[in-house]
Amino acid sequence: MVLTAARRGHLVTAALLLPALLFLAVCFVVPMAVLFKLSVTAEEGPLSAYGEILGNWVYLRVFWNTLVVAVVVTAISVVLAYPTAHLLTRLKGWALTLAVYGVLFPLWISVLIRTFSWILLLEKNGPVNRVLVGAGLVDGPVQFLFNNTGVLIGMVHVLLPYAILPIYANMLRIDLRLLLASDGLAASPWMTFRRVYLPLTMPGVGAGAVFVFLLSLGFFITPALLGGISNLTVAMLIELMVNERLVWSLAAAASFLLLAAIAALLALATRFVPLGAVLEAR
Repeated sequence: MVLTAARRGHLVTAALLLPALLFLAVCFVVPMAVLFKLSVTAEEGPLSAYGEILGNWVYLRVFWNTLVVAVVVTAISVVLAYPTAHLLTRLKGWALTLAVYGVLFPLWISVLIRTFSWILLLEKNGPVNRVLVGAGLVDGPVQFLFNNTGVLIGMVHVLLPYAILPIYANMLRIDLRLLLASDGLAASPWMTFRRVYLPLTMPGVGAGAVFVFLLSLGFFITPALLGGISNLTVAMLIELMVNERLVWSLAAAASFLLLAAIAALLALATRFVPLGAVLEAR
């Protein structure tokens, strides 16, 4: 049987996709199926683990705290990333190389090392508190650690590059002649920014926000080291269920509830930030 060119193209595409599909099946689908099976094997009944989590206000508070931390970290990261990305578009030569290196270099350092560095910086006798006390800005050392303040500082530091890079990539593709045209029509700098530049950069902003938000929901190391018992996140809760309480069905159920929440929030986000725009901003 003679294959047409279109059919040969489909076969080649299928062959190229096959390794990726096998990898996803072995490393993602199968483990998720095993995890789901574990979540419905509690002695009290198939859905008892889900019922216990959804019916316990302590667990619901942990989910709410995780959501609030993710939203705040995302907002701070985007606010800091936007002017930083804009500055990168204005730099040239060695200055741009140095600035990009400064953005990328933290990604090459372990999150654990960076988090321990913040512990040294933010402790009561650390350099941050010494500067604040020495400058007379505060009367005594500020408690930065083991609360939401330390968690937010550490998470923003780790996740900020994930917001900067998509925004920067999007800004590079903006046709600067549009800004010149706006100036030529006697628009003020603020109006040019608000009516021309800002809308054109929103795909990058949306992409950076989505990346940071999704990473924040599953963050573990930084909240575990910089936060306290009142700052539990879902990832920390799952770790406690596995290593201390040994309730594997509850841990699996919490994992799937977190996955469901991420999927729902991502579906909601795509209504405002189309997935194609997110991929293009990358």
